[in-house]
Amino acid sequence: MKQEAIYLQQNAVSALVELTATKDEMTFKAPTGSGKTYMMADMMNRILSADKNVIFLVSTLSKGDLATQNYEKFQEYSAKGNFPVLKPYLINSQIANEERLFVPTDYNVYLLPRDLYKQGGRLMQGAMEGFFLTTTGTGLIGGLNKKVYLIKDECHIATKNLDNLSEKFFSKTYNFSATPKLSRGQHPDVEIKNDEAVNAKLIKGIELIEDPDIKVASAIEKFEEVKKDYRNLLGVNPCLIIQISNKDKADEEIAEIKKELDKVEHTDLKWMIIVNDEKQCDTNDTFKAKKLPVSKWKDYAKENSSTIDIIIFKMVITEGWDIPRACMLYQIRDSQSKQLDEQVMGRVRRNPRLLDFETLSEDAQKLAMTAWLWGIVPEDMRKSFGVSLWQDSEIITDDIKIKTTRLRPLTKKADFNLATFLEKQTAVSAPSSIFALWRDFVKAENSVREMGENYALTYAKWREFTENIEAVARESSKYVNDYEKSMEVVKNEKGQDVEVSFALISHYTDNGNYMNISDWVWKRVDERDKFSFDSEAERAWVAILQELSKDDVAVGDGRVGKSVTVGKKNPKAGAIDLFGVKEPEYLYAKHVYLWGKNYVANSSIKFEYYLGALHSSYPDFVMKDSFDRVHIFEVKSVNISSNMVGGFDNNIYKTKLEELKKAYRQASKLTEQIFYLPILRDDNWRIFQYVAGSEKTLTKDEFVKFCRNQN
Repeated sequence: MKQEAIYLQQNAVSALVELTATKDEMTFKAPTGSGKTYMMADMMNRILSADKNVIFLVSTLSKGDLATQNYEKFQEYSAKGNFPVLKPYLINSQIANEERLFVPTDYNVYLLPRDLYKQGGRLMQGAMEGFFLTTTGTGLIGGLNKKVYLIKDECHIATKNLDNLSEKFFSKTYNFSATPKLSRGQHPDVEIKNDEAVNAKLIKGIELIEDPDIKVASAIEKFEEVKKDYRNLLGVNPCLIIQISNKDKADEEIAEIKKELDKVEHTDLKWMIIVNDEKQCDTNDTFKAKKLPVSKWKDYAKENSSTIDIIIFKMVITEGWDIPRACMLYQIRDSQSKQLDEQVMGRVRRNPRLLDFETLSEDAQKLAMTAWLWGIVPEDMRKSFGVSLWQDSEIITDDIKIKTTRLRPLTKKADFNLATFLEKQTAVSAPSSIFALWRDFVKAENSVREMGENYALTYAKWREFTENIEAVARESSKYVNDYEKSMEVVKNEKGQDVEVSFALISHYTDNGNYMNISDWVWKRVDERDKFSFDSEAERAWVAILQELSKDDVAVGDGRVGKSVTVGKKNPKAGAIDLFGVKEPEYLYAKHVYLWGKNYVANSSIKFEYYLGALHSSYPDFVMKDSFDRVHIFEVKSVNISSNMVGGFDNNIYKTKLEELKKAYRQASKLTEQIFYLPILRDDNWRIFQYVAGSEKTLTKDEFVKFCRNQN
């Protein structure tokens, strides 16, 4: 599993845990397939490890078997030692009629399925309220005085089942969803964005086929093309999911699909129709699926080794059914629900080789990270616009090269030897149990665990390492956070500095804050000049760079911004035409300035910093000036209207800002690039500038003056 994926998940969980101390209700948004259940378990494990008086009620608000699936996952995580503090219990009402329903109190995570606690249900008849009265001690002598934290899984689904208990018993509420309901106040406090999840290889990128005239036959044909490569390169049987209409048209659509599948060229494909009515389910897999109960078909279909190539369904594949091998979705029905669309798309966006992704070849990685969609447009792509570098993009990428930096782990420290370090630690007087040691081990940062795994070739060495894991973690944090020692320019296998540039293609989400730009490195795929930016601060900074790039006052070639000529090359360039005129190099040419937004999608322009764990900073803008200097900008705002949690006084924000300053100071020294943190307060800019390891604070006018002059 890629380090970026691990850090992305860990950072999200850390933010949730920190918010728990200051907020009573919070919302977590993450794309389907990015490991929401895993992160939920991690969050609970951390909080339960720190506070034994907390219990969690996980209310799974979706239909189907999500509660059971979560329960099984939590049991698995606990048993494997990932999150050993978890003691899950699945609440149910499957007891004899004459028995009194009882919920035990010796667990710390309770799974409550949707509709189990509803008007007239057996849990409503005093069992749940009695359980909470006992655990919280509300109104009782001798209660357990526990705090109950409620997690609403798939919180976008409306429910009032627990409203009568919320104010009385729940100390904290967490909303988890890929599609939280903003109209109900579920504004994300912590969010893993789609581009972040794709870049970290948690979920697949999307290849969208938007032609409305394309029939299901085209999807099946494309699947036949991909199937062989999927098996050979990934060792996984791929799957095409076809979503049909829910009512009147379903039979007609199934008949059309079967007609296509009955063709000679497709007789090798195994298909399965799964609908709510088991009598209407069908399959042509007589070798395996037909021999299983219909209730087991979904479990069989999602296995990587399953021989089912095509799954046809109505509404049953929404939340909770993980099919990592699925790579294509053809939607016939119009759901009229953006949230349902997002949930269904999640079935084909999971990385089928997430845990060993880095071992795959380049071609295999590309295949594993592609999902094909027909007839459905992701919500983030509805507001998304494709961009690419101008024609002859190599002119741009060859001319603007950026060196990036990374942080070395403690094991790369020249004078550090783990065995020697452990020998110097004070001997443990009272050895801990293996269970306590394991809890400490799995809680440690990933780089520390890796150190232990490489060192611990025997149980004795593992115990020695784990008994001193806090000391190792402190030493690791101390070293990595010392950027003068740990930071290095990214190099290739030959030891040469790696230089990156803008991605050839990318996209951005329309967040408003518009500017018209026609002469920077990017062009929109639809050829419009209107671009959108993430914040008002970014838009204000774009206006400064746009004006500066064309500034005629610069000392040098008369422009601050360096420009290049791009366009469509003339295949007859240099030849003499019938009139004796030499053919031009370009059929049409355009001057563009070497500056642009560092769109995160596909970007390699990033710099590592340390804040409890490794993070990557993707600067907002990059500019090359006429003096061949590279300027790198991370724009911030401290205005009340900014999107940061809690505004400027938020400790997380201020701590991150200080850490970025440290990182950029050292990066400027190592790369000879100029880094900036422009911060907007009201209408005034305070610009932190880092040149060759030195920091200056500039006004906007001082920044412009600096850019105009070579020295």
